[in-house]
Amino acid sequence: MNCKITGTGSYIPNKIVKNGDFEKNLFLDSNGSKYDYSNSKIIEKFQSITGIKERRYVDDKLTTSDIATIASERAIKAADVDKEKIDYIIFAHNFGDVENGSNQYKMLPSLASKVKAKLKINNPSCVCYDLIFGCPGWVEGLIHSYAFMKSGIASKCLVIGAETLSRVVDSHDRDSMIFSDGAGATILEKVNEKGGIINHKSSTFTSSDEIDFLSVEKSYQIENNNQFIKMKGRKVYEFALKNVPLAMKSCLDDSSFDINQVKKIFIHQANKKMDHAILNRFYKLYNSMPSEGVMPMLIEFLGNSSVATVPTLYDQVLRNELKNHSLAKGDIVLFASVGAGMNVNAITYQV
Repeated sequence: MNCKITGTGSYIPNKIVKNGDFEKNLFLDSNGSKYDYSNSKIIEKFQSITGIKERRYVDDKLTTSDIATIASERAIKAADVDKEKIDYIIFAHNFGDVENGSNQYKMLPSLASKVKAKLKINNPSCVCYDLIFGCPGWVEGLIHSYAFMKSGIASKCLVIGAETLSRVVDSHDRDSMIFSDGAGATILEKVNEKGGIINHKSSTFTSSDEIDFLSVEKSYQIENNNQFIKMKGRKVYEFALKNVPLAMKSCLDDSSFDINQVKKIFIHQANKKMDHAILNRFYKLYNSMPSEGVMPMLIEFLGNSSVATVPTLYDQVLRNELKNHSLAKGDIVLFASVGAGMNVNAITYQV
């Protein structure tokens, strides 16, 4: 008996926001002072580092639980399962439902319960909870589901990663250009076939100042008392480069597979430069080089939607929506992510 993803779904918002749309923003540093150079220079440097040219924002009427429901409906349809037989709904997010024009995070009741209600699942034995684990939340949700199945208390789980970060960014912070909206969902089931989750690795680092690398703080505009997502970009970059490759190696080494058998690596879409550096350092641990096309990327057009990046990317590849990328039954892939906590995780998975 193995645990395998039997259906995937995603929701990519319709609203496209290009880098040029930030030309009129008043960007300030952490002290509330203007930069000595133009927005054009800020945007040019931003794009060269992150690789992001545009990102997606949700329509005004939609919330995180709304887009999560859409992605979940698609995953349930793809898996062809009876929704009343889902044992757990695990919803990874970090800010709850944030309505348009508001900076209030609605997290009660849980978004997982909201999705259950919107899916019209009536079975009270379908248990719902939210997972606050930073950007690696969806990967960790898979790990939770796997543990439930191995312990015998679940056979079908809906794991969701969704966020509307466009509503929690500080327009005066240049890092606001990184973040975006989106949702990804998967059905994980017990199956009588080989493959699925082979093994996994998770870690949480809270020593030194790691706990503050990603946090919620006041705007860089002194007069604004609202709270927004804040990131120490250089610190996150250095942390990820040090710890993510090691987690991936630990995960793969504990499996029966070799680095040369890995078909695709799905890394959290945080920063194009960072992701390529992680990939190269991971292969360097094996005295090897990554093959062309081993790491699919969507960040150029979708930005960083936190917990939604990995499930969305996986869904797009499975549906042959990403040019030059495909998967076949039996292929070995790695899922890996890093984010607030600071949390790091990885999964070795056989399609």
